Amino acid sequence: MNRKILITGGSGLLGQYLNIECSSKNKILTCYNNHIGNCNMFQNQKIDITDFNEMRVLFSSFEPEIVIHTAAITNTNPLPDQNSKDVYRINVHATKNIAELCETTKAKLIYISTDLVYAGYRGSMLKEDAKLIPVSLYAETKLMSEQKIKETFDNYLILRTALLYGIGLSHSTCHFNKMNDELKNENEVTLFADQFRTPISLKESAKIILQLSQLDIIDEIINVGGIERVSRYELGQILCSVAGYDKSLLTKNSLYDVPHLPKVEDVSLNTDKLQSVGIKLKTIEENILEIIHEN
Repeated sequence: MNRKILITGGSGLLGQYLNIECSSKNKILTCYNNHIGNCNMFQNQKIDITDFNEMRVLFSSFEPEIVIHTAAITNTNPLPDQNSKDVYRINVHATKNIAELCETTKAKLIYISTDLVYAGYRGSMLKEDAKLIPVSLYAETKLMSEQKIKETFDNYLILRTALLYGIGLSHSTCHFNKMNDELKNENEVTLFADQFRTPISLKESAKIILQLSQLDIIDEIINVGGIERVSRYELGQILCSVAGYDKSLLTKNSLYDVPHLPKVEDVSLNTDKLQSVGIKLKTIEENILEIIHEN
């Protein structure tokens, strides 16, 4: 089905994979702010998503049917050159404006949220109705944005994504990317053994987001994660097994060894709802095999 899809954060870690995935059978307009990434391979526009008038003109000219909103300040704590107002302005206020523009133009909004909105101490394999206690500014603003969307209209899907892993494209990178490089170069890697997630690969998550965007589902919150609950240390062990790296290079540490880090012990996700709409999930081993083969 050929649809007109607007992607915000198109030069980001996930956004660049979405550009590739969504462009194969759809007309896309991918937006970026600082780095262009692989947006230069597609119809693109440099834009400040906090500028409502600029965004209104963009919606008017492109007339998207689907908007995949990934743009955000994603670091757990603000960087030295950021303050909380910047984070709220980009993560919350811009999202509210985009929801209003979607409501006005009858576009479907796919909002990329995070597993970090959940209470990280309430057990494992959390369902969408589990207790929500975000402990970082990033997670707090994501949850606030969810609420702004729900207050605006009902033509949306809120996707709470798990830890993303894979190889970043262009300038983008992630923890898995760095871990793989270190292990490949036979350097030691220290990994948390006491935080549990249900990681999902960047490529698989992009495919799933596109699939969900084109289903006749609205007014829903859906967990998007993998099927295995693992720590970062266990993820490292799987990578070593698949890629043939030396497991003795892996060292365990604890969340509590890192000062000022928001402590989230377990936000592993139950994905029954995701799988109930026909989405098939791969194992971590299957995804890492694909990552290693392609890189």
